[in-house]
Amino acid sequence: MTPSESPAGSVAFSSVRRQILFLAAPALLQQGLLLTIQLYDQYLAGQFSQHHQAALTTANYLYWFTTSYAVVVNAGATALVGRFVGARDWHLANRTTAQALVLALVFGLLGTGLAFAGLPGLIRLLALEGDSADIALHYLYPLAGLLPFYMVEVGGIACLVGAGDTRTGLKALATVTLINIPLAWGLSRGAWGLPDLGFLGIAWGTGLAHIVGCGLVLATLLRGRYGLRLRVADLAPDRLLVARLLRVSVPAAIDSLSVGVFQFIFLGFVNRIGETAASAHGIALRLEGLGYLSGAAFATATAGIVGRALGERRPDLAARAGWTAFGMGGLLMTGMGVLFFVFARPMFELFNQRADQQSVIEIGVPVLRLIAFAMPGLAGSIILTQALRGAGDTRVPVLFTWIGFLGVRLPLAFLLTDPRGGFEWGLIGAWTAMFVDIYVRGLFFLARFAGGKWKRVKV
Repeated sequence: MTPSESPAGSVAFSSVRRQILFLAAPALLQQGLLLTIQLYDQYLAGQFSQHHQAALTTANYLYWFTTSYAVVVNAGATALVGRFVGARDWHLANRTTAQALVLALVFGLLGTGLAFAGLPGLIRLLALEGDSADIALHYLYPLAGLLPFYMVEVGGIACLVGAGDTRTGLKALATVTLINIPLAWGLSRGAWGLPDLGFLGIAWGTGLAHIVGCGLVLATLLRGRYGLRLRVADLAPDRLLVARLLRVSVPAAIDSLSVGVFQFIFLGFVNRIGETAASAHGIALRLEGLGYLSGAAFATATAGIVGRALGERRPDLAARAGWTAFGMGGLLMTGMGVLFFVFARPMFELFNQRADQQSVIEIGVPVLRLIAFAMPGLAGSIILTQALRGAGDTRVPVLFTWIGFLGVRLPLAFLLTDPRGGFEWGLIGAWTAMFVDIYVRGLFFLARFAGGKWKRVKV
């Protein structure tokens, strides 16, 4: 497809609402496939012991950290490619894509080294002990080893999103899902002649599937898509362009990684409550992901549109896109909240079918019903954060993250879960702290976007 043929190349085609739907629909399906993988892994873990479920909760937190880590490439890639595509500077758009992929590989290899060196100590810090700690550690090793493939895969998708293509990401993740489901099943049970890796087979299924996803994204970029084409000559280091990428990405990565670190501390509070609470917490997070990932689809669409609109010097369209996506995504997330409240118990029962898992259900249902009411605030935090990143406004939002976690969630979680805090509300106390933090940060991002200073950010 040539630049002129790109249906999403210009923000000013048809209506902003229609373009958001054009981009958000495949992104929503992509997020749904991602959640399918996560829920499927959780379902497979439910066939093992409660130690395995508690281990998977901690392992998923640590693996989720990789999505925050990937922002060190993705935020700048989407913002810069979007600006260059909006300005019709295809040379710089293609060169930025190549530089982003090189950065993704470098940071992927760096992340693998850090993971192998630091995972044992990190798991101890998260207050996971005994069999659960050993299971989590061995589950994460294959995922850490295959991290470079994941980083290149999502880095390439981020560049394509900046150009207005959310369909390649859908195709890649659909392929990953179709491979992961039978592979994880077979490797965890020794079916179809595959080795019987038990619980670790779930991790190997996920990691190996992402190798295929990485290959598919690279093949797409080599062929050319939405005006982007990967050329070997563009892979030569370009210090100026790398600096521009990192100028946007590093603050965004600090923001995302800060969330990851704070989430680890928060998980430590949950793990100290006990294995039952840790198991319920992990399942509730997976189910809450139905709402989170719905908003993330609109956030993905918004980031690309805002970047291209500013590249076209149309800040009015960028603002309209942000508000429209917030309204549409917030409405969908609120609808998901209604489902959480009404169907919380059957949702939990699906992942806890053993007789000894009833306590997990009793603890988990109330927290899922509580977080159902947080969906509007979460929409503001997710969608408007990405709108600001699409504009290259990544510095001030870091402060919002620190205030939300350091000033609200973590102190409140200590008060409501730790005996030294004066209250011992258990898991519902931890999720009450999460609920308050979500609304505080959501309001901060709402105020920042409404203020409009992001329209003047240079990238």
